[in-house]
This record gives sequence, structure tokens and C-alpha cells, in this order.
Amino acid sequence: MARSWQIPQGARVLEIGCGQGDMTAVLADQVGPHGTVVGTDVASPGYGAPVTVGQSAQHLLDGPLGSRITMRFETDVLTDDIGTGYDLVVLAHCSWYFASAGLLERTLGKARELGSRLCFAEWDPQPERPDQVPHLLAVLAQDRITGESDLNVRAPITRGTLLDALGRTGWQVEQVSTVDTSALQDADWEIDIALREAPEGLAKELLRQTAQARGNVPLPAYALTAR
Repeated sequence: MARSWQIPQGARVLEIGCGQGDMTAVLADQVGPHGTVVGTDVASPGYGAPVTVGQSAQHLLDGPLGSRITMRFETDVLTDDIGTGYDLVVLAHCSWYFASAGLLERTLGKARELGSRLCFAEWDPQPERPDQVPHLLAVLAQDRITGESDLNVRAPITRGTLLDALGRTGWQVEQVSTVDTSALQDADWEIDIALREAPEGLAKELLRQTAQARGNVPLPAYALTAR
């Protein structure tokens, strides 16, 4: 994804929804020794298990890329001061964590004020092959959970919905590319969560009938840039 985004050396990058910092580390490598990455997340440092996001962040900060990275948890870009004038604003596989599609759209609008270029990536809930359907069912089952939730899937959206939101918030899409998800384990993780946490319903019933114990194929994903 980072290669497709063509991140320049020396760039000043804001990452919204940095989580444990896996993309943060890649971004810090891409910007080089004279670039900076500010990662923000609404989660507290104690979120996550068996390793919390705070512990993971500290591991990055103590490593060779640490001097290029700032990570701010319990930070909402809609209400907190995180500066402006970023070369890039990145949201990588975090949009489904938002409480609603409306909140995501407001964040995309705020990103227009914070930076000049957007780099975005997310799962595409439209399967390309039959063995990706269990991952989709896990997403749909989790989407039925109501009330407060800290699960991964809270407001899944289609690619078309995202593109419409970008247009309404003033972003002009430059390019869209596919992401190779074949080595990712998210399908297994989301299926496990859905079978444990999601309410009973057709999606969960079909998920029980179609999912494998391990090795489920993840959905496709896409990455784009916009100005």
C-alpha cells in the first residue's frame, strides 16, 4: 500500500486510526530520516490483548524508527489539536472501526483541513470468489451488534459509499488500486469474533455452515489516493 501511495522522503504524515502501529512503522520507514509520522487513535493505551496498543507503540518508539514517530492515543482529530499542514493524511484499514459512516465522513472532511493529500485503504465487502464469503458473513454478523462495542467491525461500508463520501467532502480521487490480502489472517480473526460475540441470525447461521476452522480466505481490499 505504501508503495502505491508513493510517499515522498521527508514528508510530514498524519495517520488517523494508527492502532498498534504496524502501518505507522511502514510510513516512518517510507518518509526517511527527515520525515515525521504522527499517529492518532481514539483508543486508550490499554486497549488490545495480549499486547496493548500502548505497549506496541512504546516498542516502536524505542526502536530505530522511533525518532520519526509520535503516537497519540485517546485523541480525536475532530476535537483535539493535532496541528495542520500535513503532506499526507492516512487512514489504513481503520474506517470500519468508526462508530458510524457519518462519523467517518466528518473525519474525512476534517482531513481536508489537516493535509493536502489523502491515502486510504480498506476491505471491500464484495467478494471476488466464493471462499471469501465466510469473511463477509463474519462482517455482516458483527454489523448486527447494537449499542456500545469495541469490536473491529462497527460500521462497514462499501467502496461506493466511501467514494461518495470523498466527493461530498471535497476530495478528488487520483488512483485506486487493489491490495494483495492473500497472506493476511483477518478472515480467521473476524470469523472467530463473530461466532463468539455476534447475535444469532442468518449471517451467523450461514457462517457456522461455511467457515473453516482455520485458513479462511480474506475479502479483497483496495487502496486509493485523493487530493
